[in-house]
Amino acid sequence: MHALKHSVFALFFGLTVGFAQAGALDAISSGDASAGVKEALAKGADYAVSSLGKSGGFLGNDKVKIKLPGYLDKADSALRMFGMGKQADQLVETMNHAAENAVAEAKPILTESIKKMSVKDAKDILTGGEDSVTQYFKRTSTDQLTAKFKPIVKNETAKLKLADQYNKFAGKAASAGLVDKQNADVDSYVTQKAMDGLFLMIAEEEKKLRANPMGAGSDLLKNVFGALN
Repeated sequence: MHALKHSVFALFFGLTVGFAQAGALDAISSGDASAGVKEALAKGADYAVSSLGKSGGFLGNDKVKIKLPGYLDKADSALRMFGMGKQADQLVETMNHAAENAVAEAKPILTESIKKMSVKDAKDILTGGEDSVTQYFKRTSTDQLTAKFKPIVKNETAKLKLADQYNKFAGKAASAGLVDKQNADVDSYVTQKAMDGLFLMIAEEEKKLRANPMGAGSDLLKNVFGALN
């Protein structure tokens, strides 16, 4: 009898978040819940793209700044001792600018991912962990982002002959086990780091929303995510 008193929303989504939480969510329609999740997805996407897809977005943010990988980063001081500091700096700057240009083009892909969100996706995001929004984007857009980002990155790194030097040097380091093989190609490395940075910033926005839904600036987000607290 108690279960029958639950709203269609609670039954429909099969929430397992405890009686107090389920009671708060009872008052929210399934339509509002789905709309709230979509708004949260859009909010995270907007924040990440606007933060990173600009000059200095990666290079000026220590959380996402792309460094030389593995052994090459450790060898940075040695490179400078041999007068190669300028080349190392140029490569780092180019990698980060390439990532910034790539992320600037991410919005349409993330928007399409939001449009394709199913009812089950909404339920999983709403009742999942604090990075459910981020994981949804990773699952539904990684392949598309990779395909979009890599040509943009390649175009930027091609402007510097250093990219070829990087690939040769990193390729040898990878053969010796000093650099992960996936990092031996500068374009693949930067593309992956660009996506890592994008998802990290989405995760930061999601954590803020879940921790303080009342500060979200949207009544819908306040109602939907506030019911989870």
